[in-house]
Amino acid sequence: MANFKILYTEDDETLAFLTKDNLEQNDYTITHCNDGQIALETFKNNTFDICILDIMMPKIDGFELATAIRKSNSDIPIIFLSAKTLKEDRIKGLKLGADDYLVKPFSIEELLLKIEIFLKRSQKNNFEEKSFYTVGKYQFDSKNYVIFNENEKIKLTERESELLKLFLDNKNVVLKREEILKSLWGDDDYFMGRSLDVFISRLRKILVNENGISIENLHGIGFRFSVVEF
Repeated sequence: MANFKILYTEDDETLAFLTKDNLEQNDYTITHCNDGQIALETFKNNTFDICILDIMMPKIDGFELATAIRKSNSDIPIIFLSAKTLKEDRIKGLKLGADDYLVKPFSIEELLLKIEIFLKRSQKNNFEEKSFYTVGKYQFDSKNYVIFNENEKIKLTERESELLKLFLDNKNVVLKREEILKSLWGDDDYFMGRSLDVFISRLRKILVNENGISIENLHGIGFRFSVVEF
């Protein structure tokens, strides 16, 4: 969870402090804004994984803020936190594209659970939808099994494409050998392991001249697709 970034808006200083502190204790990175205008500018200039919005705020209220956020990002989860208890307000919030609406005073445990659920769903959707990747000087089209740049176009097998996609979805993360095999073939027997070694060897040859990109072999454990950002 340490990498998840939350935009949190709340103009009540005491509630903001308590909520922010609780979320940070659960390893979320919190950017707090106490008015809607600042929140909108902050959203435009940064990347967040989820938005938690108060409704009654100075300058721009939570409904207007959610509308503006939805215009630029249709997928990011939005949770409203509000003292407004009327059914009409809840319905309005959900119609604007919010994923949930919690009424104050709310339980921090319930908020944490909602955050976890929506982040998992958002990640799953991103992985399912993403098919184009940048790999150094190459572009990778995982649906059509091809990696290319302005000088060449290399056709991959279906398994090679699946392996490269798995690595790119888990950059700089150690993947155990058996995890890779089960993800690609649903099993981890000896012959599939030999095929995996062949696929990795070919991917290494394709990417051999890409600075900062390597497929590390961690003996007895698995592999790590390492990417150093320059």
